[in-house]
Amino acid sequence: MAKKICILSIDGGGIRGILPGTIMVHIENLLQEKTKNKEARLADYFDMISGTSTGGILTCAYLIPDANGRPKLSAQQAVDLYLKKGESIFSLPLKQKLKSLFGIAQEKYSAQNLTNALQNSFENAMLDQLVKPCLITSYNIQSRHGFFMGKQRAQAKPDTHNFPAWHAALATASAPTFFEPALLKDSQGNRYPLVDGGVFANNPAMCAYSEARTMNFDGKMNKPTAKDMFIISLGTGTNEKPYAYGKVKKWGVAQWIRPIVNIMMSGVADTTDYHLKQIFETLGEEHVNEYNRIEPELENAKPDMDEATPENMNNLQAAGNNYVTKNKDQINTIVDKLIAYNS
Repeated sequence: MAKKICILSIDGGGIRGILPGTIMVHIENLLQEKTKNKEARLADYFDMISGTSTGGILTCAYLIPDANGRPKLSAQQAVDLYLKKGESIFSLPLKQKLKSLFGIAQEKYSAQNLTNALQNSFENAMLDQLVKPCLITSYNIQSRHGFFMGKQRAQAKPDTHNFPAWHAALATASAPTFFEPALLKDSQGNRYPLVDGGVFANNPAMCAYSEARTMNFDGKMNKPTAKDMFIISLGTGTNEKPYAYGKVKKWGVAQWIRPIVNIMMSGVADTTDYHLKQIFETLGEEHVNEYNRIEPELENAKPDMDEATPENMNNLQAAGNNYVTKNKDQINTIVDKLIAYNS
């Protein structure tokens, strides 16, 4: 089977990153089982990984190198970052509640616990040291443009785009109203005030596709077209809570703040999915299934991006496990293709 550029893309969604992260644990385990290689990692089979917000954190987790240049963390260890640190990241002491007026007067959460978790996990690794190309989205609120980070950009522009990986992860996850904007500085002293890439690319799969079209993948392929790609796009759980017209027609700014964030992110993700489906459908029947959008149900988990109680995190993990159980054929086909396209 001809080689293809394999791309993994993961949406934003806060603590709901446990859901796609759990699915990727099963995929990594299957890769190890089918190849009889217990050391196999996701990064061995994906030529590029992209992520927004929680997806950006997972991207870094999959690509952080160890001392030998191999992926340091397994897919399970990446999920464990959420299971072990999620409750503290989204903790809301009484002092912070009063200071922020429950998120109305300023950001709802202090970013310190998130910063500590990312620093401890990713240590001193720089973007140019990640084991594979990647695309991590954020938004520059000063220049009013999307700001993209990743290994290939860090290597091409080391003075202005090579940041510590934990800085990139913090920037992509700095969701407005939840955390304060991240302030990144490059080696030239330039400052970049950045917020969550979900404000414009909560589903970064189209961004990854566009980026890949311009790249040379280590001699494997130069500037691949859609026909040369195999894309897995992972959502963080469907959240189709309806808003009744009679209830919302008189809403003002205060009532719309939180709902509009969810509606905007969901709408952007759906639009990206629509465009990629159209692209691959125009290539012919044999290419339609080379783009896979996985959007699991939340089941018993709550849709709130900051609902990091032990019970909800367990429910998110259970929803991911249930998706794999119900879709064994799809997951097996994905794993078989990843192996074949990298043989």
